[in-house]
Amino acid sequence: MQTVRTEDLLENFNLTLVAGRDGVHREIITSDISRPGIEMTGYFKYYPRERLQLIGKTEMAYYLDLPDAAKKDRAERLCTDITPGIVVTRGMDIPEEMIEAANNSGVPILQSPRKTTRVISRLTNYLEAKFAPFTAIHGVLVDIYGVGVLITGQSGVGKSETALELVKRGHRLVADDSVEIRQEDYDTLIGNSPPLIEHLLEIRGLGIINVMTLFGAGAVRSYKKIAMIMNLETWDQKKQYDRLGLDEETLKIMDVAIPKATIPVRPGRNLAVIIEVAAMNFRLKRMGVNAAEEFSDRLTTMIEQEKDDKE
Repeated sequence: MQTVRTEDLLENFNLTLVAGRDGVHREIITSDISRPGIEMTGYFKYYPRERLQLIGKTEMAYYLDLPDAAKKDRAERLCTDITPGIVVTRGMDIPEEMIEAANNSGVPILQSPRKTTRVISRLTNYLEAKFAPFTAIHGVLVDIYGVGVLITGQSGVGKSETALELVKRGHRLVADDSVEIRQEDYDTLIGNSPPLIEHLLEIRGLGIINVMTLFGAGAVRSYKKIAMIMNLETWDQKKQYDRLGLDEETLKIMDVAIPKATIPVRPGRNLAVIIEVAAMNFRLKRMGVNAAEEFSDRLTTMIEQEKDDKE
């Protein structure tokens, strides 16, 4: 999990630092955002002081109607030693009581010109992505016709060579060798490359090549949602491989089950074409067209007709 500080919000969003400059290095430890409406009334028993606080039009209007002594009290109690910051939306003016309390306690006050709902949505999405569960897997991630395909298998089985062929066929490389994966939602896995090897591909006998330099910016992308897994393994004569596609195998990564297919590797098989077709077939399945099920239904219908003819 990455470390997120209040200064990161200043760098990534259209925010203006109004007060509390000494606290911009404070760490944000949760993606939850609090709107301190009930706290403005003076009830701080359950005040989530470790969260980023967001003050919108309603909270500010109530605050401005308070007596001067109450304004000072609320501002001082909002600004605790672990509060990472206070965001004020709609470009509203910050009362002097808040500025004074923020400067004394070192709590940054950030002003945004955007509407409250827009600010909450963007900040939440940003923090959720930063705090998402994280893991790394040995494999290659390629964007094929908009489908994120994670190619796995033993070292030397041909993952990188297959990815190179896919790039030559017009698809886009996301990561080679090591794929960093974060779970951004209960059913969503996003894969990207470690910064050190981004856009690089290792081909045995050839070495390291820069895919973006060789094939252009259209041949790479920074991240992609993982939709399916293609596992490459050396052909085993004793093993029975799926020939119809009716059995759908899945692999669980963190809390998400991803559809998985095993592709046997042997001389003469064009793995890039097989994986390309698998990605297209996956898209068809999501659109409601399943060739394996259609074949099974046709077979069942023919068997039933033969039985009826015999009777």
